[in-house]
Amino acid sequence: MQWEQLLSLKRQGDTTKRLRREQDDTRLGFEVDYDRIIFSSAFRSLQDKTQVIPLSKTDFVHTRLTHSLEVSVVGRSLGRLVGKKIIEKHPYLAEVHGYQPNDFGAIVAAAALAHDIGNPPFGHSGEKAIGEYFKNGNGFKYRAHLKDKEWQDLIEFEGNANGFSLLTATRPGIEGGLRISYATLGAFMKYPKESLPKKPTSKIADKKYGFFQADKESFQDVAQDLGLIPNKSGDDIGFERHPLAYLVEAADDICYTIIDFEDGINLGLISEDYALEYLIKLVKDNVQVEKYKSLTTKEDRISYLRALAIGSLINDAVSVFMENEEAILAGKFPYALTDRGSYTAQMKDIINISIKNIYQSREVVEKEVMGYRIINTLLDAFCTAYNNKFEGVESNYDKLILKLLPEKFITDKMTVYERLLHISHFVSTLTDGNAVLLYNTVTGGK
Repeated sequence: MQWEQLLSLKRQGDTTKRLRREQDDTRLGFEVDYDRIIFSSAFRSLQDKTQVIPLSKTDFVHTRLTHSLEVSVVGRSLGRLVGKKIIEKHPYLAEVHGYQPNDFGAIVAAAALAHDIGNPPFGHSGEKAIGEYFKNGNGFKYRAHLKDKEWQDLIEFEGNANGFSLLTATRPGIEGGLRISYATLGAFMKYPKESLPKKPTSKIADKKYGFFQADKESFQDVAQDLGLIPNKSGDDIGFERHPLAYLVEAADDICYTIIDFEDGINLGLISEDYALEYLIKLVKDNVQVEKYKSLTTKEDRISYLRALAIGSLINDAVSVFMENEEAILAGKFPYALTDRGSYTAQMKDIINISIKNIYQSREVVEKEVMGYRIINTLLDAFCTAYNNKFEGVESNYDKLILKLLPEKFITDKMTVYERLLHISHFVSTLTDGNAVLLYNTVTGGK
């Protein structure tokens, strides 16, 4: 892979090439990506979507929105630091093409901002709930009508693939979705493969999948324009990662490891003693003991350690990236950056504590159980009504249910797969609160 191709400013529908040296630096294309994402309704909905604690009304607990903003900030730092070193190593990128270190930061920041944009309500349990409806629920009746990869899209519903669809899918009058630059889309695509074969290798990029069958052509267009390396054979589609996707992933890994831990401490799910014991291993070379002792509240002490820890992990990820830049460009680095850093063991220790004390806490489990019931009920009502309408057997109840669909979702889909994916997409765009309200409407508050 070549950096000048990977940093493509192309957008879906372009007929002429966009050159970096001809860009207006006051309105750089990669920064336009950030603006388009942050003004989108899909991004706005993240303010009421679960990060750790579903439906929490506690002020300091993170939502998907605040998490995404923080990941974007960390991603920008990672991108700028790496960009500076890349330009120094490959000066032709600046001299011939006009790229600057901050371009890398802008790409990673925009991709990181959007990294959770496709996540359903109720966190990762929302993805599982959609999949369970089709795999083990009433949705199984549609199995015979779908091809294997279409079925896999549904039973393993994936927020990353849903995010790619949100960013790129065309609707009437809206060609190419948000029309994000291909460089940013490439950095966004952590898992550049289709849903089958499932986990064909142990490579980090094969862990999940990155696009639905409905978006296959659009995905291939982006991958080919960027010069990503194909790594699947036959009819299967998959590519090696865009190098900047490693930085987006690292930004997310850093934030959810440290900030979810911080939330757990502030909620009282993890003792402050654990914070000192585990975070000090990340910051021992940078902590100012006198400053730490001068902080009088738990929140301030944890905040200070969190900031230092994130700084340590950023610098470590940049070092790992640059040490392996040639392997990454060759598609021969099958790991997450944080799995090859100096603090891998410490991060795993923190994650294990978070799993035990936060992710498996009673409050989280109770809300996830409720989320399963809500999503299952909504999918069943809307999938049934939507398919009955297409088949000409809709009941009066079906007609009423379909009147609850937002205007942009009132559109005909020709195949069973397209209809089921359309309704799954609709449910995925609901906020936690709206999902509860719609469930109460559909069930009569039962």
